[in-house]
Amino acid sequence: MTITLTSKDYDELWEEGTANSTCNPAIEPFEYFYETPKKLGLGYYRKIEVYPQLWLSIFDKEYHHDMLFQVPVNNHPLQFGALVLGKYADTYGQVGEGHTFISGGGVQHKFNAFYHQSQRILGIDIEMPPELLTSFFPGRDGKILPQLKFLAKENDWQTLLFPKTNPAIQGVAQQIINCPYQGTAKRMYLQGKVIELMALQLAPFLADNEQTDESMLARHSRGDAKRYAEVSPSVSQIPARLKKDTIAKIYHAKEILQVRLEHPPLLSELAQQVGVSESTLQRGFQTLFGTTVFGYLTQKRMEQAHHLLRDNNLTVAEVANTVGYAHLGHFAAAFKRKFGMTPRECFLGKKLVSGL
Repeated sequence: MTITLTSKDYDELWEEGTANSTCNPAIEPFEYFYETPKKLGLGYYRKIEVYPQLWLSIFDKEYHHDMLFQVPVNNHPLQFGALVLGKYADTYGQVGEGHTFISGGGVQHKFNAFYHQSQRILGIDIEMPPELLTSFFPGRDGKILPQLKFLAKENDWQTLLFPKTNPAIQGVAQQIINCPYQGTAKRMYLQGKVIELMALQLAPFLADNEQTDESMLARHSRGDAKRYAEVSPSVSQIPARLKKDTIAKIYHAKEILQVRLEHPPLLSELAQQVGVSESTLQRGFQTLFGTTVFGYLTQKRMEQAHHLLRDNNLTVAEVANTVGYAHLGHFAAAFKRKFGMTPRECFLGKKLVSGL
């Protein structure tokens, strides 16, 4: 028997399971613990903020039935993952039993993920904004390495890879799961291991010094390989001033994003719609609003989510879907970065104030 769940169904079950959870192990202030919904199976999901905006997840789960999860098109952060036990498959590849995954930042295609009944899945994943790569693997100009730009697509289709694993990757993943420290030492240990794991997974793409092997990317990604070598304009190329008509077009683009938070256009579509190039659109947002197009979109989504959680009778999962997030964990992480509290804390605060 196979149980099919949409992302909304899955998030609602997780929200219900978290609310009814009786297991509350001693965890760190920078760590969150969630039990697998009992209706689905056994296990847990542990989420740790290793660096600001960088989240490490450790999960150990086993489902009662064969499970098929349907995930719609959604905006996705940069994600690295590896399994120590078990496997699962999605529309585009398999994770586990020889393969890890790298899910680039950008717009994620809809896909289905399948898990077998009574199979233990033990592993980790790392989520962060793509721009954090600049902090860990900077180029000579202080920006993201050219050969890693294919992992930062913003409002364009993301790159998805399933690199082969090796003993070094498996060893680091196991060390992360079995971290022997507590408190500050634990966080420092995990910081080092997270960077080590990313470096091991990215090694094949860094091997050619300044060049990305486009043929490798074409074999493993679901995008257009010729676009992976695109280079963003340098700071010196940004004009000191924007023309009046260009400014008007940038503000028009902002208005389009404001009314299409749930289903925003791709960066290329937005640029074409207002009549500017993609690079001009990005430079315009940076100049006028101090952030990227994707950064502005995220900011407005969070503001709307805060309003909905406080003023409407919607669940956290419903709010996440309303503002365009198919994954409750991604929504919760973005919300906490913006407001310093989880969506659920915001939601409960509303109920306390209203006396419900």
